[in-house]
Amino acid sequence: MKGPCKESTKDENQGGEAAATARQAEALEAKNLGTEDSHFALETEGASSPEWGPDWTPPAGGTQGLGEPVLPTLYLESCHAHSVVPASCLLRQGSASELNLRHRGLGPQGAWALASILTSNLYIKRLDLRDNGLCGAGAEALARVLCKNSIISDVDLSENQIGAAGLQAVCAALASNPAVQKMRLGGNGLEETAARHLAALLLLPTGLKSLDLSYNQLNDLAGEILGPALAENTGLTELNLSWNHLRGPGAIAFAKGLEANIFLKVLDISHNGFGDSGASAVGEALKANNVLEELNLRNNRISMTGALSLGLGLQVNQTLRILIISKNPIRSEGYVSLLKSVRNNRSSALELLDLSDVQVNRECDDLASSVNVILPGLCIKNNTSRRKDYSPASTIPASICPEWLWSHL
Repeated sequence: MKGPCKESTKDENQGGEAAATARQAEALEAKNLGTEDSHFALETEGASSPEWGPDWTPPAGGTQGLGEPVLPTLYLESCHAHSVVPASCLLRQGSASELNLRHRGLGPQGAWALASILTSNLYIKRLDLRDNGLCGAGAEALARVLCKNSIISDVDLSENQIGAAGLQAVCAALASNPAVQKMRLGGNGLEETAARHLAALLLLPTGLKSLDLSYNQLNDLAGEILGPALAENTGLTELNLSWNHLRGPGAIAFAKGLEANIFLKVLDISHNGFGDSGASAVGEALKANNVLEELNLRNNRISMTGALSLGLGLQVNQTLRILIISKNPIRSEGYVSLLKSVRNNRSSALELLDLSDVQVNRECDDLASSVNVILPGLCIKNNTSRRKDYSPASTIPASICPEWLWSHL
């Protein structure tokens, strides 16, 4: 549910409204509410919404976790105060550890209504609010929750157009509360201004282990901002920056940050524009980095020249287990170079090398087979197109791949 969002501003009127809304939500939390009749409709969820009136009683399990007033009553009153339609599934939440409210069209006001009950909720550990049009104001409401709730550890705020202002509030919450370990912020239109807030967060000790920033607009300047911060970060083990605009100097700066990082194990930078210069910088990073285990470079405009540079890193790296470099124009020469680099590294930890969607010749097939003899634990994915003057050669049997690798294929 995507809609237009107005960027949050710092003027006094808006600040006053936000403060008033916050005070109103806090008053609702503290107030010993009765059981007044509620006369606004529940959202439609599948079949027709349940009818309820003076004799309506909360669903089984819905009265736990918040003391007085109970969760359904508090939520309904909060929705009434913020003039929003309540989410019927939340009334049946009970003590479930996951709250999934994807695509509900909550909007900023719906986020404030939800925040009033999440602050003191003792059960919900995973909160999924993807695609709800929260905008900056809604993100600020949820950030207020994350500052106080020590139970929630996994949050999805993807596709909510939170912008730089909303991200700043979220980063401040993550900096103050170590409980959150996984955060998804994909598809929020984040640019270089947001990158400054992210860099400041990466420099702080937090509980964050996994961060998803995919499908944003982080460009070369953002890469130059994030690179030095990544070098100093001491918490993240998984980072997803796929489908952004990292290229040129930004890609090089980011790769240099990877070279110095000693915690990151999984990095997805697919569908950017690293090119040959960025691939060369990544190759240098792989020479020094002895922690990274999974790297996705799919579709990054890397040619044979970039593959040669990347291979120099593969010749010495001893920790990388999965390398995906498919859909790059490395051609047969780059393909051969990468395989030779892996073959020459007897200490290589590679278990999956994805070189699919690359045009190859018979030499590539033969080399892949010889590499497999030397490194029998390596699965080479090469469902490639071949030049017309070569008939398809047999590829490495799929049976040699451990079952757990199929999730990456």
